[in-house]
Amino acid sequence: MRVFKLKLFHKWAIKEGLTDDVLCQAIKEMASGLIDANLGGQVYKKRVSIRHRSKREGGRTIIAFKIEDKAFFIYGFAKNKRDNIEPHELNALKRLAKELLSYSDPKLSQAIEAGEIMEIPWNNQS
Repeated sequence: MRVFKLKLFHKWAIKEGLTDDVLCQAIKEMASGLIDANLGGQVYKKRVSIRHRSKREGGRTIIAFKIEDKAFFIYGFAKNKRDNIEPHELNALKRLAKELLSYSDPKLSQAIEAGEIMEIPWNNQS
């Protein structure tokens, strides 16, 4: 499993104090079947705790996820800032997920080198 975050997601996560450890924990939970919402097209919503708030009151992440393959954190928002995403946004996120999940290793390396995505160190054993 390889785990990534998009550049814009990374900036939001830093602003919200969301660590890579919390992101990895979210992926581990999803891999064990703890999914908050399947939005279709391999796009999922997962709650995370931010700024010392519980998952319920914290943030929402939108993840392109293919079990035992790749996961991309593509969008995030604080629950107190917005309730959900709009249908037209979801359509765009599904198209993005399809593209990202199809990336080959060379394409991933190219995107990392360009600074568009960052790989999160992943250790499934911890």
